[in-house]
Amino acid sequence: MAAKDAGLDLGLYLSPWDRHEATYGKTQEYNEFYMAQMTELLTRYGEIKEVWLDGATVEEEDMEYFFDSWFSLIHQLQPGAVIFSEAGPDIRWVGDEDGVAGSTCWSLFNRSHAKIGGDDAKYSQEGDLGHDWVPPECDVSIRPGWFWQSSEVPKSAKTLLDIYYKSVGRNCILLLNVAPNSSGLISAEDTEVLQEFGEFWKAIFSHHLAENAIIYASSIPGGDRSSQFEPYNVLKEGIYTYWVPGESQPEWILYLNLQESVSFNVLRIQEPIHMGRRIIAFHIEVLNGDGEWKQAISGTTVGYQRLLQFPTQNSGHLKFVIDKSRGEPLISYLGIYLDQFSII
Repeated sequence: MAAKDAGLDLGLYLSPWDRHEATYGKTQEYNEFYMAQMTELLTRYGEIKEVWLDGATVEEEDMEYFFDSWFSLIHQLQPGAVIFSEAGPDIRWVGDEDGVAGSTCWSLFNRSHAKIGGDDAKYSQEGDLGHDWVPPECDVSIRPGWFWQSSEVPKSAKTLLDIYYKSVGRNCILLLNVAPNSSGLISAEDTEVLQEFGEFWKAIFSHHLAENAIIYASSIPGGDRSSQFEPYNVLKEGIYTYWVPGESQPEWILYLNLQESVSFNVLRIQEPIHMGRRIIAFHIEVLNGDGEWKQAISGTTVGYQRLLQFPTQNSGHLKFVIDKSRGEPLISYLGIYLDQFSII
């Protein structure tokens, strides 16, 4: 009820590694016990949006988890819930508990290449051009441990900002653990850090410095599609409007005339992911005071959102160049911002 009253969706974590249960180690009996627990959780607490589990166990224990049966039960009882584990089926663990995804990070994934309880962290961090859609989720705690300890202090707001760039800014969902203290409340220290992080975020991302830019594209689709998929779509928030280049073009470039010289050091890009993941490599170039184009940063995958930091540039002209793509690249948003808090 508390989550509902606050307008928050509810997710649940039920660890399989319950060694206090008398049936643990007896595969059939324990799996029946676990599924009974899951049934209770998914039928008595309203709508559940995410079910979070893992393959925690140790090699010495003779214990097998019936994951496929668990997944079927969850989807039957809560069809709107997504399931998180090292191998999905809906959301995958990113491979660490630091909140850091790979700099190349696909939502595409081969579930057959991943094992729940496995240790292939690099594959989880990056994914690949597989046939399954299993976007990554980054999990990290605001404190050193997952539970509140009076002897520990939370991470700084600048550290949270760095984690944000390396998780949400790399096409990931961020699950930030903030554990209640011994009074059942969020500690004042943690609250202060979260508020400061929120202030940092607003100061950076509420000022789109290319909002009034004049945009030219290397190509646009012909006919009636030219107005529907025009370059100016990239300045609009949301993934359902986007730029489409002309077919069979040798290059894919967006030119931005900012109409005045501005300072910026963050690039934000989005793809319309309902049309699939396409961009494989890209870079941006900035026109310097000598009239020369200089590369500021390059990147690989984009997805729902990509944030890239680079040394502060001061210019009124930049171009976004897509170097490699799976088919026609599509861009739904392109923005530049100034981060005055991070040190890179």
